[in-house]
Amino acid sequence: MSFKEFIKELNGSRVEGELIKTVFYSLLVSFALFAVLYFFKFRYISDFIPKYGFFLFFAILSFGLVVPTIRQVRAYKRMNCMSGMMVGMTIGMMAGFLSGYFVGATNGMFIGGVFGMTVGVTLGIWTGSCCGVMGFLEGIMAGFMGGWMGAMTAVMLINDNLKLASLLIFLVCAVILISLNYMIFLETKENEREMEEDHFITLVISFILTSVTSWIVVFGPRSLLFT
Repeated sequence: MSFKEFIKELNGSRVEGELIKTVFYSLLVSFALFAVLYFFKFRYISDFIPKYGFFLFFAILSFGLVVPTIRQVRAYKRMNCMSGMMVGMTIGMMAGFLSGYFVGATNGMFIGGVFGMTVGVTLGIWTGSCCGVMGFLEGIMAGFMGGWMGAMTAVMLINDNLKLASLLIFLVCAVILISLNYMIFLETKENEREMEEDHFITLVISFILTSVTSWIVVFGPRSLLFT
């Protein structure tokens, strides 16, 4: 019954009613930026699409799933301890793992791990802090572990159906992030929204993540496996 309420609320007046729109805005700005970069720079790079296109495409889709959850958490500001810890852990782990995985698949474990850890820890701390220091710690730990695990997984799969694994990993992570949206709805459905905001933060985060990821994938350092 609660899940039916969640589905109904996707067209409602609460922040959950803005999740689909947030996904759309995130993907719009990310793909628009990618199109501009491709037209002016990337199309002149030899074998750009075969080498990098697949992984950048799924990286952008991943950001489109993470950003709406950030908006949902910000709308309520504070959560109880257990919920906040789950938020910090899930966002830190998923953002770190996916970022590390897709960069690791093109640049190697070190660059992928550092980038994934940076993204995961940053977003994990930001969202996990909604419940104080315990969520803060969960965000750091999950982002740290997820970033390196994502990069390591990509490198281990280089010669073993890497792209098929990428699709499966993305689908599982998508289910986890959507389930987190549902959990946040359950925990806050009796609460009043505390923050009203436009989509500026959504656009900024999507722009930064897409531009930095694209630059690292195409021009960043690579391990000996990719030279």
